[in-house]
Order: sequence, then C-alpha cells, then structure tokens
Amino acid sequence: MKTHFNATWQTILSDEIHKPYFCDLLVEVDNEYAEHICFPPKEFIFAAFEYCSFEDLKVVIIGQDPYHGEGEANGLCFSVNDSVKIPPSLRNIFKEVNSDLNRLFFPTSGNLEHWAKQGVLLLNATLTVRKDKPNSHKHLNWEKFTDAVIQKISDEKSNIVFLLWGNFAHKKGLKIDRTKHLVLESGHPSPMSANQGKWFGNNHFSKTNAYLKAHDIEEIIW
Repeated sequence: MKTHFNATWQTILSDEIHKPYFCDLLVEVDNEYAEHICFPPKEFIFAAFEYCSFEDLKVVIIGQDPYHGEGEANGLCFSVNDSVKIPPSLRNIFKEVNSDLNRLFFPTSGNLEHWAKQGVLLLNATLTVRKDKPNSHKHLNWEKFTDAVIQKISDEKSNIVFLLWGNFAHKKGLKIDRTKHLVLESGHPSPMSANQGKWFGNNHFSKTNAYLKAHDIEEIIW
C-alpha cells in the first residue's frame, strides 16, 4: 500500500515510516482491505497529512478511529463526506463553535476539509476500521505511529494548539510539551458526554484563536 503524505510530512516522518513495524502495519492494512470492507477508502487513509502540511500546522485535533458506516469516513477525524448526514458528535462541535463565537451559521455539510486546509491536523489515533465495527483495527499498530506523529509535532514545532476531547484523547496527549504548546482538554462532544455538561461551554475555538493571534499566527476560520 502506498502512503499519501504531503511532501513535508514525508520528510519529517521519513525515519518512522521506514521502521519495520510501519512496513508490517501497511501489509496488515492491505490484508484487512482485501478480506473485509474497510474505511476510509484506501486513497484517503492519510488524508489528514495531505490537506495539512507540517510547515502550515497550527492546531491538532485528535479523534479515536474513523466512522464505520458506508460512505462516511474521509480520512479526517470527526469529518464526513459532503452528502452524509452530520453525525451527533460533529453536530455538537458545530453547536459549540456557534455558541463560542456568537454566531448563527450552521453548516449543511460535515466535511471539515476547510479546517484542514487552514492548518488543522484532524488526526485519528487509528486510521482505519472495518465496516460497522468500531475500534476493529485497534489491534493494529496505528497508535504507535500516531503517537510518534504527536511526539514529532511536540518536539519540532512551537505554539501548536492541541484540542483533546475525551479521556482517550487526554491520554494520547500526555507527552506533549506544555511549556511550548497550548493544550486544551474537555469532555468528548458525543451526546452522552455533552449532555453531562462535559463539552458545551469549553470555548476551545475562541481560546485557540486568541492563542494564535497572541503569537502572530493567522487565526482559524471555524
């Protein structure tokens, strides 16, 4: 299987993607796609790295694994293809954006490509999944790879905003250097968490833009 990375990521991650575990991982993923229906489509597995280059990176949002329904996953965490009904978690994200930024616009599409193209890395911890089976590729070595990506960003960049939503993402961000990056944590935007008061009102979108502005970095149009 070919990896589709923006050229800057290809250079930054060169050592990692030539390690034996990653080569084995790609073979396992190929086998999964040959034997089962898996998502996202192969050409979109590394979409997060295609839309957002390492040099333009401003914000990292960490999800768990891709949507497992037909036609939903497009390689960006929390994002779905244009024609797909907006999932509950993403609907709550949009509600918080509106509340936080005091606006009334509600998107008709759940495709977050426009965030990614502004420098938001929409990174799932596990980049593939079997149809209708959430976390079915948890046994693969994706997490080792995405941990290495997060570590590389933490080590080699400065003033990145990490948005960690839910306990899973909190654990994923334990090694981020918080002396040179902003880490914002809250509950997950899923209905269960959001309805328990752990999501709404986190103001992560305005806080992100305030931090970027303070460091002379162009703000995100959420």
